[in-house]
Amino acid sequence: MDMPAIDLVVTPWREAAACLSAPEVNFFPDRDDAVAVARAKAVCAGCPVAAECLSWAIETNQTEGIWGGHTAKERRAIRRRWMEEV
Repeated sequence: MDMPAIDLVVTPWREAAACLSAPEVNFFPDRDDAVAVARAKAVCAGCPVAAECLSWAIETNQTEGIWGGHTAKERRAIRRRWMEEV
């Protein structure tokens, strides 16, 4: 029986992500926890690869967590705008 392929490629931008140096911050907070969401977004605000992170999250349809400084709801809105432009 063939096993499904597992993507083990780590994209280079991930190695420069600010979240790697903030293990105490929850990047998958409850959507109603405004304080935790704000803490995660604050880390992303100073991240040198936030744009790459956001693009990756949208392109791979990440439905949970803070990616590139945006919540899932914010990413859905950005994705809709991207799709309208295509």
